Amino acid sequence: MTILDPVGTPGTGRPGAAAGSLPEILRERGRTQPDDLAFCFLDGGEEPGRSLTFRGLDEAARSTAAGLRAAGVAAGRSALLVHPAGLDFVSSLMGCMYAGVAGAPVQVPTRLRGLERLRRIADDAQATVLLTVAAVRDELLAKFGDSPLLDGLTLLATDELPAADPGEWQDAAPLPEDIALLQYTSGSTGDPKGVMVSHANFLANAAETDDLWPTGRDGVYVSWLPHFHDMGMLFGVIVPIYTGAPSYLMSPEAFIRRPGRWTEAISRFGGTHSAAPSFAYELCVRDAREKGIAPGTDLSRWRVAANGAEPVRWSVIEEFTRTFAAAGFRPEAMCPGYGLAENTLKATGSPGDKAPAVRWVSADALRDDRVETVDPADPQALALVGSGVPVAGTRIRIVAPDTLRPVEEGRVGEIWISGPCVADGYFGRAVETAQTFAARIAGEDRTRTYLRTGDLGFVHDGELYVAGRLKDVIIRKGRNFYPQDIELTVERTTEGLHPNCSAAFSVDDGTSERLVVVVEADGRVLKSTGAEELSRRIEDAVHEGQRLHVDEVVVTRRGSLPKTSSGKVQRRLTRIRYLDGEFVPAGGGARTAGGAA
Repeated sequence: MTILDPVGTPGTGRPGAAAGSLPEILRERGRTQPDDLAFCFLDGGEEPGRSLTFRGLDEAARSTAAGLRAAGVAAGRSALLVHPAGLDFVSSLMGCMYAGVAGAPVQVPTRLRGLERLRRIADDAQATVLLTVAAVRDELLAKFGDSPLLDGLTLLATDELPAADPGEWQDAAPLPEDIALLQYTSGSTGDPKGVMVSHANFLANAAETDDLWPTGRDGVYVSWLPHFHDMGMLFGVIVPIYTGAPSYLMSPEAFIRRPGRWTEAISRFGGTHSAAPSFAYELCVRDAREKGIAPGTDLSRWRVAANGAEPVRWSVIEEFTRTFAAAGFRPEAMCPGYGLAENTLKATGSPGDKAPAVRWVSADALRDDRVETVDPADPQALALVGSGVPVAGTRIRIVAPDTLRPVEEGRVGEIWISGPCVADGYFGRAVETAQTFAARIAGEDRTRTYLRTGDLGFVHDGELYVAGRLKDVIIRKGRNFYPQDIELTVERTTEGLHPNCSAAFSVDDGTSERLVVVVEADGRVLKSTGAEELSRRIEDAVHEGQRLHVDEVVVTRRGSLPKTSSGKVQRRLTRIRYLDGEFVPAGGGARTAGGAA
């Protein structure tokens, strides 16, 4: 089978299910459950700090909407949302939606490179207003006040806006087809582009998420993910408002400094739903091994541990499940999924009543776009984790990217998506929108269009398996090698290397394609192993695991690799910086063609 039809039908029993926009739902929450907790921010990732009820959030959003109107930002325009982790982002986001303004979330820049990205997004989104808080505004002006990159931008501090009269903002709710958000892609595969997410898209994705992973009356969300990332926004903000469940938020920095804060918060506040990329679960395992699990940690209520945004690793699922079983974590709670900003977020997910599926396939066959099941003990065995099923209106097809026809059973192809969650396209980019959002399958109904994801996968037993990314595939002698497989091999060569610490890519030296691996290592690894020895281990491991010769290994200091907001290494940008000579080898850590550089 190369078709995945949706399972089930959209839910209709949730309050506000007939609404056409999130502001309508928030207004209803403000009326029907005004004093219920909507959001609480955990100071330092631990202690409850500022909180908002649904009525408080509704009023704060109205204040922001009035402030936008006073600043001359009319409905139909856009504004940057440049907030640190906290509740001001939530009220600003909803305020933009109330005012009919398309918010564009951007990470707070701390360096010139970040400010340059902010400016590119502002220009692309045609935004002249930057919403933030007073502390960030003052910091930006202190650091970059003389920079032309801020020219023409009005910095509006939402925490200095006067409190609004609850009845002050009475404008009509936006239409379902209006743009609710410009979600700028992380840039892992090219220049960031603004995905136009409509109000209808948001509600459809929230509904599908709640259909697949029901929140229930006891639902509690916990999130440390960045608000400006699509997974952080949907799981931390949008779905909680849609379902009327409380959401406890913490900063990404608090989690990274001590991953145990995440599981402890889930235990303390009775978290039922929380999401993260695979690397976060791996960091929790490492933290637990080094420091132990906090006494009294109870994860028995955690029923949806969504795992996505990057390749889901079977070894991490096994280790996390085994490590936290004593704290009540159930195998069925681990819910791998697949999604992308162009589909608002979630496209498929593993139901919360079954353990994750894994299929051991031949890496050799996969390089020929074939799916061949092998014994896990086979030297060429590769564990691929099932990404679940679509629900409600989403439909998945597996298509040959060259012929645009569905692939045969047992073959790998490009993942195509149709359904109500597919966004309206890229803002101001008609050509790229047509190429990505208006694909048609050869020989089929020309009125049905699909989103081309650029990801490779196959369907087995009614479940989607993701095999790699089309544009990142490394081709050797007519065979496909997936960079994430090489990178996983690299990370396992030496104890102490962190998740997402390497990038594998090809470069053309004019005569042939060369395989380059850039890996970052911290001081402990460099001291205990040495850059030269680490390079040799990487060459040997990749040759043994993939039968590939690594032409060059560059070992650089931790923090050198460019990463997306969700922590994924940006391979293309890494390749560009490598070609520009920006990576400084650590301790002589560069080897070419198997010898010392």
